[in-house]
Amino acid sequence: MSDMISADLVDLDLSADTKEAAARALAERMAARGRVTDLEGFLADVAAREAQMPTGLDGGIGIPHCRSEHVTEPTLAFGRSTRGIDFGAADGPADLVFLIAAPAGADDAHLTILSSLARQLMNAEFTDALRAVGDPVDAAALIRGEEPAADAGDEDSVATPAAASAGAATVGTGDREDPGPSGRPFRIVAVTSCPTGIAHTYMAAESLENAGREEGVEVVVETQGSAGFDRLDPAVIAAADGVILAHDVPVREKDRFAGKPTVDTGVKAAINRPGELIGEVRGKAARGEATAAGAADPSGSAGATPVERGGESGEGYGTKLRKWLMSGVSYMVPFVAAGGLLIALGFAIGGYEINKAPSVMDHFVWTQADSWAALLFQIGGVAFAFLVPVLAGYIAYGMADRPGLVPGFVGGSIALTIDAGFLGGLAAGLISGAVVLAIQRVRIPKALRGIMPVVVIPLISAAVVGFLMFVVIGKPIASAQSAMTDWLNGLSGANAVLLGALLGLMMCFDLGGPVNKVAYTFATAGIAVASPSDSAMKIMAAVMAAGMVPPLAMALATTVRGRLFNAAERENGKAAWVLGASFISEGAIPFAAADPLRVIPSSMVGGAVTGALSMAFGATLRAPHGGIFVVPLIGNPLLYLVAIAAGVCVTTALVIVLKGLRKPARGATAQGSGAADPSAPAPGAKQPVTA
Repeated sequence: MSDMISADLVDLDLSADTKEAAARALAERMAARGRVTDLEGFLADVAAREAQMPTGLDGGIGIPHCRSEHVTEPTLAFGRSTRGIDFGAADGPADLVFLIAAPAGADDAHLTILSSLARQLMNAEFTDALRAVGDPVDAAALIRGEEPAADAGDEDSVATPAAASAGAATVGTGDREDPGPSGRPFRIVAVTSCPTGIAHTYMAAESLENAGREEGVEVVVETQGSAGFDRLDPAVIAAADGVILAHDVPVREKDRFAGKPTVDTGVKAAINRPGELIGEVRGKAARGEATAAGAADPSGSAGATPVERGGESGEGYGTKLRKWLMSGVSYMVPFVAAGGLLIALGFAIGGYEINKAPSVMDHFVWTQADSWAALLFQIGGVAFAFLVPVLAGYIAYGMADRPGLVPGFVGGSIALTIDAGFLGGLAAGLISGAVVLAIQRVRIPKALRGIMPVVVIPLISAAVVGFLMFVVIGKPIASAQSAMTDWLNGLSGANAVLLGALLGLMMCFDLGGPVNKVAYTFATAGIAVASPSDSAMKIMAAVMAAGMVPPLAMALATTVRGRLFNAAERENGKAAWVLGASFISEGAIPFAAADPLRVIPSSMVGGAVTGALSMAFGATLRAPHGGIFVVPLIGNPLLYLVAIAAGVCVTTALVIVLKGLRKPARGATAQGSGAADPSAPAPGAKQPVTA
């Protein structure tokens, strides 16, 4: 640690008021020593990590950290604030701030030392000593582990980095005995992990270990951090009475813990309330509750699927079905966006007749714009052709993990072959997942288990799904798809306007959530062909227009009536201009989270107005995304913009009126341009992360 921190990387009088200013002040010290090559680039990486999850911890600690290509060697800077800085911790601002910088390819030894610091931060005597130290040299030495706290009664009260560097640690029983089976102490295995794998991972491990000592419980922790991880001994897992998984990234090899009482939570919960987690897993063990996957299956079938592993206990099939469908949609959307925009660019350059151009493989001319247009169009068409197979494949993946991919993609491709379209893809994905799950429940001899995931499951599931799609359900689904297409093509007048209003309501109901995605997927499915119908392009235009309304309206409201919003919301309003113009509905989430009863209904009304007007004006759109940047590709672009403006004005007016009618909090006074808002978060409260 001696080369990671020195006195000139310590600021015992940190004057920053915000976490951004604190990070900048400490990063400037790193840059002055040549540890950071690009200050702004490094701070951008710090901010990106902070956006994933606030780095404030209970006890007045802030640990902004990241891995960055702008860092030359692992470095630590420390600052102490007298006023406190908000890093998003539940118990208030932080007075001890550690900026941890690791190179993108940092070696394991350095990362292990950084992780040992994270463990030390769970030691109250260590943090008390940092609050009392009066000289930067002494502070740096204390952090390096060269000098223990002055008032410590035990020379080991402040752990040195070397003492805390183990990736997995065992905690013995304390004075309080909590017997498990056969009278022995209760045993818990745990896994901790966070997005960066430098700080929270090891602090959570230390916190669980300390709580285990206090509770008289044996705890063994596997830290899945940047320095790699040492897998828990299978014998230790087998002997455990319960499992705690504290993570913000997927746990590696999670099926090892199937069949045991498990508490699955975020990494900060293990830092802030480890005793509660230990009590919760003990309660599950006493009630005989196992993981969502159930007890381990002697047949060798797979453990929990991705959805079951990510679900909460007690979830019904309706909730799981929604997650399965959203799994498929989330993987499908990038293909829709890339393919649709490429097709739209082809049309913009070469006109709508470009879809009749011959293959560019044999007729490409570098100097002709039409050749480039045809190239873009044909690449986009290939990308778009993956839409239904990807949808089906990842619905099956959400249900049955990787074994579901083969039958899912096969079923989705068959849906395209038989013209079953989007509905066929949905059916193929669900059937594929169900078939794989059924196969996995069959008891098989041990000799065959090795070839099950590679040969047997793909072979049988693809054959069964193919048979069902071609022979049994494919034709009825294709007929239903054709009937829906004919109905859409026949929409006109009041029916089209009502459909536009309904889609607008859905787009603004949950701002990027499941209902929003259903409307968006319905629209993109209609244009996912080489020559989409006029009705399908009108629906796509209405959906995109309505989705732009909430963030643009919030941006406008914060501009014209800033006093109705707190400082954080006014700042979010500036970003909402760009997000709304880019068709990112999630730009309104911070406002909806702070004041849902006013913002969401107002957004839905404005979205319905915009959707209805877009359909009434006959605006069309061939691109599935892009916002105002694809206006040249829109039919009736001026009226289309009028529809968006109308919805934005309606939502803005409603939000301003509803916020103006509320009663101010008792004792609230106006400060600057903003007034106290009882429904909005306090200036120091955590804000939701925008997309």
